[in-house]
Amino acid sequence: MESNRDEALKCLSIAQRHRDSQNYDSARRFCQKSINLYSTPEAAKLLNIIEREAAAGTAPSSSGPADAGVNGAKASSSARETHASAGTTKHRPQGTAAGQGSQEKREYTDEQRKVVQRVRACAATQYYEILAVKKGCEETDVKKAYRKLALQLHPDKNGAPGADEAFKMVSRAFQVLSDPQKRAAFDQYGADPDSRASGAAAARSPFAGGADGEVSPEDLFNMFFGGGGGGFGGGPFGGGFGGGPVFTASFGPQGFRTTGMRGGGFGPQRRAAEPAAENRSLFLQLLPLIILFAISLLSSLPSLFSTPDPHYSFQATSKYSTERMTSQYKVPYWVNPTEFQAHPIWESIPETHRSEKAAGAVSSKLRGFERVVERTFVSGLQSQCRGELDSQERRMEQHRGLFGIGANWEEVRKIKAEKLPACDKLKEMNLFANYY
Repeated sequence: MESNRDEALKCLSIAQRHRDSQNYDSARRFCQKSINLYSTPEAAKLLNIIEREAAAGTAPSSSGPADAGVNGAKASSSARETHASAGTTKHRPQGTAAGQGSQEKREYTDEQRKVVQRVRACAATQYYEILAVKKGCEETDVKKAYRKLALQLHPDKNGAPGADEAFKMVSRAFQVLSDPQKRAAFDQYGADPDSRASGAAAARSPFAGGADGEVSPEDLFNMFFGGGGGGFGGGPFGGGFGGGPVFTASFGPQGFRTTGMRGGGFGPQRRAAEPAAENRSLFLQLLPLIILFAISLLSSLPSLFSTPDPHYSFQATSKYSTERMTSQYKVPYWVNPTEFQAHPIWESIPETHRSEKAAGAVSSKLRGFERVVERTFVSGLQSQCRGELDSQERRMEQHRGLFGIGANWEEVRKIKAEKLPACDKLKEMNLFANYY
């Protein structure tokens, strides 16, 4: 699919880096993944080169995939050896032959299959059940559970059917439960805190990325386990696979690194050996990226010198044990006493009012923080109220019949008279008419 092209090019760049370091197993795997995402002639040629060099045990040549078809040599792929431990059976999906080295092997054990089945049996928003942790657990328990499941379910390690979907469910559960604000909203309403009505809570997430505030499971796995990132190839920063020079920039364990690749080839060129004119060309190509980075840094300077808001919860826990209340809508919330009393907001409250639960009237900083708490609370109520109204309408529709034929109007009146807790709370706060 055309939508997978960028990801395929990223995998191809990673495969080349592994080939440069003579890590042929990883190079072969990422190259095959690139072909599966979006097949290109360059990927097929690179895979051919990797197979030939792996079979011969030679170092990478300086020629690229464009030269791979000249000699017409077709090297056979080496089969990956697998050892089954005592009492453990490995499975191979049907249609994957043992000798097909050009296709990625997707093996798994009975234990891996059971983990996938357990996770897939959970609903999409049963985050605690997905991670197999208790509702009142600490943040360290959430991290331990995610680390264990992510290693068991990562697509590169688990080939059981449904492993990819299970890995995404585990990553999503960790995104929500590891963020105090998102977790507080989820505990309060039981709904996805990043739904359309919960944009305020999503904007506060430390994992927010991109325009929609979402992070892919692979990126989350790399952030959590210290993996490197991909590169910038093509577009305004370099040519395609068939034209002029291509340059990639990547962030990895050794920091920021740039790699040069000549048109049609994938062999890295050391910039120290390049002519001065080519170095200037590289600088000009990276100049837009440098300017964007500088503008972003300047725009974020005010937030760099400001203290972030303290964390809070809508339910009392061992960590959030001090109850407070907003001044405008009287919304109860709990804070960590140690963190809150060390925050500038606490210093802004006069000492004579610090024992009060609702002291927003005497502190402008506290009022600003409480407005954030109330927006999160109201967003959750809106989401829950919308679900209540939809459920009520569906149940009434079942008893109205077709054009009124066979309608049970008594049952319709009973359903319409039912209480809707979230909607009633919005009406009590005089906010229902603003949204519905």
